[in-house]
Amino acid sequence: MTLSTFETNQDLKLAVLIDADNIPYARIKAMLEEIAKYGTPTFKRIYGDWTRPNLSGWKTVLLENAITPIQQYSYTKGKNSTDSALIIDAMDILYTGKVDGFCIISSDSDFTRLATRLREAGMKVFGMGEKKTPVSFIASCNKFIYIEILDAAEDTVTAIGSPALINTHALKSATSKPPAKAKRAAPTKKTTSPPPTVIEEMKAPVPAVSAINEDLIKLIRDSISDLAEEDGWAGLAQLGSLLIKKQPDFDPRNYGFKKLVSLIKNIPAVETDERITGKNSTPHIYVRIP
Repeated sequence: MTLSTFETNQDLKLAVLIDADNIPYARIKAMLEEIAKYGTPTFKRIYGDWTRPNLSGWKTVLLENAITPIQQYSYTKGKNSTDSALIIDAMDILYTGKVDGFCIISSDSDFTRLATRLREAGMKVFGMGEKKTPVSFIASCNKFIYIEILDAAEDTVTAIGSPALINTHALKSATSKPPAKAKRAAPTKKTTSPPPTVIEEMKAPVPAVSAINEDLIKLIRDSISDLAEEDGWAGLAQLGSLLIKKQPDFDPRNYGFKKLVSLIKNIPAVETDERITGKNSTPHIYVRIP
């Protein structure tokens, strides 16, 4: 995907704040690698009640990725104290003036007002969460990234109206059995359940992609029309920026494509043209509706 200027600015200093209650720890490495595309994390904090056994899986992951855990006890049953602690810290960090933006990693709509407030203060706000994330939080971010798409490695052409696809290559790799050995020692004890598979240990769904549908086609074609010069052509880089402004969770990886140009080439009645411009002979891609 062609990213806009603020998305590829490695000089951006980002505060990465993670809601441990609403994010699978198995994906944290992929999330941090994604964040590195947009800037440099200067704060990496994660919030949760670490006395609870359901968060024990985070321990090794936090050490490996230099993330600071912030303890927040659940004082009242049914109330999420973690959200309050994250919001207070975010505002404290904002007033230090040491960051250019925030990355809020959660699938919780409770951070909608926080994201809006940070943007009002001139901050860039990146959101990350699962596909169940409420639209209110997604819309409050400059850009929102679904964590399910971060492991997608292959471009997949998805036809109009076709069902969502699953990364079957990853599924087969994870569930394939090792070659049979000549002899195998008999177990000394009966086990009540089989050992966990790789997929179970990941504790995260296999990445899925959506179909190219009429809503997506309309969004892209309308955006091209908005940007088109008198000759009908629009720059792909500008198109990518406008699509994210209109729809913060837009990402070609949602539809099985690594790059925006690959997605555009599968949109009906859209032409692409590569031109060499500038002193450095840099290729630029343009699109239009014929």
